[in-house]
Amino acid sequence: MVIRRISVLGVGLLGGSIGLAAKSALNGVEIVGYGHRKVTLLRAVEIGAIDRFATKVTEAVEGADLVILCTPVGVFEGLVGEMANSLKAGAVVSDWGRTKRSVVVLGEANLPEGVHFVGSHPMAGSEKRGVEFARADLFANALCILTPTVKTDKEALEAVEGFWKGLGMRTTRLSPQENDQLLAEVSHLPHALAAALVTLQSEKALNLAGKGFLDATRIAGGDGALWRDILMDNRDNLLAAIAELKKRLGELEGLLSGEEREELAKWLDRAATRRAKLHEQKLKELNLD
Repeated sequence: MVIRRISVLGVGLLGGSIGLAAKSALNGVEIVGYGHRKVTLLRAVEIGAIDRFATKVTEAVEGADLVILCTPVGVFEGLVGEMANSLKAGAVVSDWGRTKRSVVVLGEANLPEGVHFVGSHPMAGSEKRGVEFARADLFANALCILTPTVKTDKEALEAVEGFWKGLGMRTTRLSPQENDQLLAEVSHLPHALAAALVTLQSEKALNLAGKGFLDATRIAGGDGALWRDILMDNRDNLLAAIAELKKRLGELEGLLSGEEREELAKWLDRAATRRAKLHEQKLKELNLD
């Protein structure tokens, strides 16, 4: 599959970065942006993230080889419904949604015959918002999860996987169910926990907060509507992760209540060791050719 025209629906940080990265990596590709705010679309053209824009979904996807949904997950259903009859035969639709079960079902059930859906989850982003923060190198050596099913067209899957690799990403494949379960533990729960931490302190305590507190709560700066859709869409897995967190906090509470000084040190050391191993693993991944 040769990609000559890409339609990016939702030109914010991620959509803008996709446009910048694709224009840098793919010769002669045209990027068409879609959004509701004309000022944002004009800014995207100004910084070179898109070549032109449309304020109607049907116009934005016309003639596109690849369409990427970059809006909050809660908007996907409306976009898919609007675009379905305007996609050319052989077009591929993908997404950057951070949950996959409902998204893949939506794409596979509502696109016309001859148009293929491939779920994807680029593990890249920032707590910053807006196309003005878009970067061509946002995806460099980051991981992208592809979520094929038995219905996924093989050629379309390989094309989407090749696209993300072309932007400098590493790729892996999981089922939509695995994606949602595992990401609840390493992405969705940490975001919810960071948000909860920010709401916990008194104003007097916050005045004493240092870099450690800011590091621990950095991801709480993400867009509320976007993360609302993610957490609600994956609430069953998130609730299970919250239950596991409560168990760990219960262990800590028991050690503190029982004044188990040696066991508390071991509990903390186990966490530190596991974190050190993870950090070493991630550094090795980032140094991959």
